[in-house]
Amino acid sequence: MHIQTNGISTHYQIEGPKDAPVVILSHSLAANLKMWDAQLPALLPDFQVLRYDLRGHGQSESPKGEYTLENLSIDLFGLLDGLEIDRVHFVGLSLGGMIGQTSILKNPDRFLSVSLCDTTSNTPPAALPIWEDRIVTARNFGMTSMVQSTIDRWFSSNFQHRQASEVERVRDMIRSTSIDGYCGCSRAIMKLNLTNQLSRITLPTLLMVGQDDPGTPVGVHKIIQEQVDGSDLFVIPNALHLCNIEQDQIFNNRLLSFLKSVTHNDQMPPKNSLNNCLDFQL
Repeated sequence: MHIQTNGISTHYQIEGPKDAPVVILSHSLAANLKMWDAQLPALLPDFQVLRYDLRGHGQSESPKGEYTLENLSIDLFGLLDGLEIDRVHFVGLSLGGMIGQTSILKNPDRFLSVSLCDTTSNTPPAALPIWEDRIVTARNFGMTSMVQSTIDRWFSSNFQHRQASEVERVRDMIRSTSIDGYCGCSRAIMKLNLTNQLSRITLPTLLMVGQDDPGTPVGVHKIIQEQVDGSDLFVIPNALHLCNIEQDQIFNNRLLSFLKSVTHNDQMPPKNSLNNCLDFQL
């Protein structure tokens, strides 16, 4: 389904019980809403699940030019307004987590909780040349040239060998991302600078990250945790950037536990009640 949001056509899917709370899932750069397929079986019995393609991704429109996180936030609010959804549980990974932070700081009353996964609150100056190189490569050689380096950041070599068909599905997502969408969203990421504002977030907050994530490592999540009072950090073992795919069962179990505790108790579980990677048993 498509809806007009902030001057563009946005592709979305909504599934689940009509009277259940809504969980919105916001995907990473160079992916699309299918990135969340493995989460549906866990969430749908108890929640409505709203997935959407970010501008420049999947089947959503791909305007030319630089995007901003505010643009992407307005897209999100436009989707919620168009569907007449008042408040949601927000789950975002990577770029999706950046959009979540921006949106919650803009209007926290639209959210019941926030789960920020494999993301960051700041793009340091030292990383800007890396993003410039990626933009130049995508413009000059197309998205196919971005596939393998992206896959190597997203999944361990072991997972790439064990789950070749699943990895190929993700390769297709990267290849199908529009160049304008990839470059526009990359420019938005380059301007990310929210760390000093995060103390304003008072929503129930869960942070999740793959233990071996090279791009948004555990350390940057600890910085977010220090800023957001009462937030919990859960580190997922044996996973890189797309921990929701590489360790989908662990990811799903922690996310569902968090969402149910917020929904049924209307409060966060006691601080430090969530397991971390040190006491997790595979």
